[in-house]
Amino acid sequence: MPKFSSSETSAFALPEHLARKADPKLISADEQQFEAIQTSLTEQIEELSARLDATRKQPGGRGQAALDRDQEIHRITARLRALRRFGLDVCLGRMVSADSSEPVYVGRLGLTDSAGRRLLIDWRSPAAEPFFGATHANPMGLVSRRRYRWTRSAGGDSRISDYWDEVFTPEALESNAALDDQSAFIASLGSSRSPRMRDVLGTIQADQDQIIRAGSRGALVVDGGPGTGKTVVALHRTAYLLYSDPRLNHRGNHRRSDVLFVGPHQPYLAYVADVLPSLGEEGVQTCTLRDLVPEGATAVVEPDSEVARLKSSVGMVKAIESAVKFYEAPPTEGLEVETPYADLWLSSEDWAEAFDAAEPGTPHNEARDDVWEALLAILVDKMEEQDIAESLLRRSVTHNAELRTAFTKAWPLLEYPALVADLWRVPAYLKLCAPWLQPAEAATLQRENPEAWTTADLPLLDAARQRLGDPEASRRRRERIATLAAERDLMDRVVDDLIAADDSENLEMYMLRGDDMREKLVDGDALPAADPDVLAGPFAHVVVDEAQELTDAEWRMLLLRCPSRSFTVVGDRAQARHGFTESWEERLERVGLGAATVAGLSINYRTPEEVMAAAEPVIRQALPDANVPTSVRSSGIPVVHGETTQLSTILDNWQESNPEGVACVISSPEAIARTQQERVSWLTPELAKGLEFDLVVLIDPEEFGAGIEGAVDRYVAMTRATQQLVILRSTPESVSDQPLQPLFTAR
Repeated sequence: MPKFSSSETSAFALPEHLARKADPKLISADEQQFEAIQTSLTEQIEELSARLDATRKQPGGRGQAALDRDQEIHRITARLRALRRFGLDVCLGRMVSADSSEPVYVGRLGLTDSAGRRLLIDWRSPAAEPFFGATHANPMGLVSRRRYRWTRSAGGDSRISDYWDEVFTPEALESNAALDDQSAFIASLGSSRSPRMRDVLGTIQADQDQIIRAGSRGALVVDGGPGTGKTVVALHRTAYLLYSDPRLNHRGNHRRSDVLFVGPHQPYLAYVADVLPSLGEEGVQTCTLRDLVPEGATAVVEPDSEVARLKSSVGMVKAIESAVKFYEAPPTEGLEVETPYADLWLSSEDWAEAFDAAEPGTPHNEARDDVWEALLAILVDKMEEQDIAESLLRRSVTHNAELRTAFTKAWPLLEYPALVADLWRVPAYLKLCAPWLQPAEAATLQRENPEAWTTADLPLLDAARQRLGDPEASRRRRERIATLAAERDLMDRVVDDLIAADDSENLEMYMLRGDDMREKLVDGDALPAADPDVLAGPFAHVVVDEAQELTDAEWRMLLLRCPSRSFTVVGDRAQARHGFTESWEERLERVGLGAATVAGLSINYRTPEEVMAAAEPVIRQALPDANVPTSVRSSGIPVVHGETTQLSTILDNWQESNPEGVACVISSPEAIARTQQERVSWLTPELAKGLEFDLVVLIDPEEFGAGIEGAVDRYVAMTRATQQLVILRSTPESVSDQPLQPLFTAR
């Protein structure tokens, strides 16, 4: 147990070896500020809790009043969650500018006291930018900057276990016992990991902050090797844009999500799940590419590389349009429609006119009603000389069975899985929709079970789903019309009763006869609506991590959801499992994201020098020009080699020596263990991507594969380690004489 040099009521819990930093001259101003922050937090939580209770007790109302009440409850609840999530650790640090001796404190959110005095400025505000962006080359007007390191105690509250000062002028050097020479900060990077991404907002560096605060127009590529903080930048940039960009921060409507964050796999999403809420943003939609299509939950990885290549092209996605158009061709022969009043001729030209009635871009199934209505209008016009009510004419045409059969055949309701499956089931249909395929290629795509979906099918299923739309849309539209008519009929009868009972001098109740008033009286909430597909978009901005892995077809899935083409693209070309020979600009231009800006990160904060020294040759052998970052710290622990028979001993010894932290055993799928151990994960190289662990144990890395894919998997797996890397092999002769003992040092 460390001995603390400050009292138990202090926000500071500095260990004895940092006693010099506990000097009241250094921290008394902070203590006063923290006391004011704590008071304000308590007061605001109490005030908002009372307001929330009062708002919930208000009558629900209807229409706009109900919506306003709902949004107010959501706004108050969101603010309460943000305030309750943190204690004093809501404060990240402070800065002093050259034109003021008073420090400005930077927080995860903005905070004022009851008198209106600003206690914290939000980290995303322009005023906070120097706190992250100032360097000795460009101090941005600062004299000094202080960052706090918060540590959660056994009682659950957070206290400052260290802090670091940086100064930017000679005058500020005098009498400062807490100067940071970067060694303390670098040492903090090696602290134990946890199953969730740890908080790093207080240690955002200037090069990262510059990318975080870049504008949202167009596509911004964040390119960097392992450990450079790409994911950190992506998450913090998401929170920053939601705060600062008016196009994205529609906070008045809690049902709307303007940003989509796409990760590589579910373990990654679980790992980063706490980051955005800790930054004050809970409304961001997060998903993997699999989540964009219902079939993604059960799809398996495509085992045939040639099939995967063919299906990954944009051309194959465009073939879906041809597949749908096949079902939108107007009949080439006319039809005689019999009615009680006259026999009407529906020519091929009439069919073509009706089929052109749908607005461009309307999904096939949803356009069907428009085409049907156009057909009815054409037929009714042909009977314009008949002295019969239009409603009777429409009814007689509508109930013509032959016409309905012909229309259903000409413009059928379609299910998107069946449409895609027919491409792999019917060779002639595939040839019609994708005429550029060679006969051998078309034959390769045929499947005995065409609905045994693989990951290569998902972009095509998504394109078909978007193009066809909901087959239930027509039914819901009819239900909505019927419900609306019933509501209006009910309101008419209520109004009649009110007018009959009105004995006022001005007969005010007659005002209810107006059409505008009738519309206001109808309860729109009672009308049936489709279940919202929250991942369908459109989104104002899309963030995609590990973007180097996306195929052209997968990019189309995201472009469909972001008409503005506003993207944050995060990745490393050297970590592309299937190779990435183009530049980022060339790749994105090809898929439809032109004029991309590339911002590079080259400093490795995560992976120690010892590990990178072993990992760099692995990727250089396959990709000589790989963007390998420079590590800024050393763990002092060499990479260790051993035999797979030592695995249990290694894990047991590590857990005994390290009561905190997480480890991961990375192996080929065939070697994944069936049992799990506490604080130890078993993953494939692909599922380990984007994660980090204190200890990484590789099992037979040569079994990860050959060529680019194998080299990338080995490189990715090795660079997940933040402290220790062990490589175990089944073949004894391949094991070096490096002893295991130096690995296990308690921290």
